[in-house]
Amino acid sequence: EIDGLTELARTFGAKGLATAAWLPDGIKSAFRQHVGDEVMAQLCEALGAHEGDLILIVADREATTNGVLHRLRDHLGARLGLADPNVLALCWVVDFPLLEHDESRGAWTFTHNPFCAPKDSDIHLLDANPGEASSKQYDIICNGFEIGGGSVRIHTRALQERIFHLMGYSAEQIQALFGTMLDAFEYGAPPHGGIALGLDRIIAILCGASTIRDAIAFPKNQVARDLLMGAPSQVTATQLEELSVRVALPPASV
Repeated sequence: EIDGLTELARTFGAKGLATAAWLPDGIKSAFRQHVGDEVMAQLCEALGAHEGDLILIVADREATTNGVLHRLRDHLGARLGLADPNVLALCWVVDFPLLEHDESRGAWTFTHNPFCAPKDSDIHLLDANPGEASSKQYDIICNGFEIGGGSVRIHTRALQERIFHLMGYSAEQIQALFGTMLDAFEYGAPPHGGIALGLDRIIAILCGASTIRDAIAFPKNQVARDLLMGAPSQVTATQLEELSVRVALPPASV
């Protein structure tokens, strides 16, 4: 079964899966010989592991690690019957990072949107360590599914320009792209925020549907076709010309 979980983790994006099984005769783990008994004991204590438990470890970038372990947890929860479908388990997710570093551009970029406000207590981090700043963003989760999300927005020109500068925009670019909004902030825009709920996802959970498509009025199939509307459909050359759209096919491979 360990081999099966390892292969499953690879399909989720992991390079592999380190495991430690606490058996009646001791802990069985391929990496125990590399870390030693003391570190293994500290690991079990930190995780609250006991006899009969299985520890699964993924080592990768934070986003990859979290994503793989999240999907493994959901898989095992369903497989072992640990998730009661008759219970609505709700939780709020907060403290999202405001920014993440874009290695390809060498600049910071937003994790949610560029208008989401940082926490007041974290604004000072924008100068020294922007990646540590948390945002005023929040999601609500039900039974492992996101059913809503929102944020409090930036409402002052100075703070919004500061975020844009961190993202690599020049003063000229900021004014050209966002000048209208920033000028409006000069007239006293109030703090504002909100949340959007996914009614189709909520209905799917309440109905016990296996897929959200069962709760969408006009769902698309697995190949993104809308069977009711017959979309996507063919367009004529005249329609493309009216919109100044030209289709450029990739060169044929030899």
